[in-house]
Amino acid sequence: MKMKPKGQNKIAAQNNISIEQYLEKVARFAGSEYGNLIRNQFKDIKGASELAMLAAPTAEELGQLKKAVAIMTPAEKQNAHILTDEQVHKIADDAKIDLADFAIFINGYALHKKRHH
Repeated sequence: MKMKPKGQNKIAAQNNISIEQYLEKVARFAGSEYGNLIRNQFKDIKGASELAMLAAPTAEELGQLKKAVAIMTPAEKQNAHILTDEQVHKIADDAKIDLADFAIFINGYALHKKRHH
């Protein structure tokens, strides 16, 4: 029996993270005092609002992301890391949420999947 090096199973598990699991990961500091502290760290960095949203979304941002993920089809969820701009736009429109926040979330998910591949 061939043994995998220690830690390889964890990497494989992270690579297979679903869009719902990624949403839970993004949500862990939403609206909390710690989340606000993290978010404030990004205030002075130019162009860092995207990072702030993924590190610690506001309760409103999180609500919008949950709404969008909830209306995605099973195929869209399974292939969320390779959605086209048109698909992202349609989902945001259908969910009646902020397109920029949803695009940041989808791009963050795609990067997460690529980084842990």
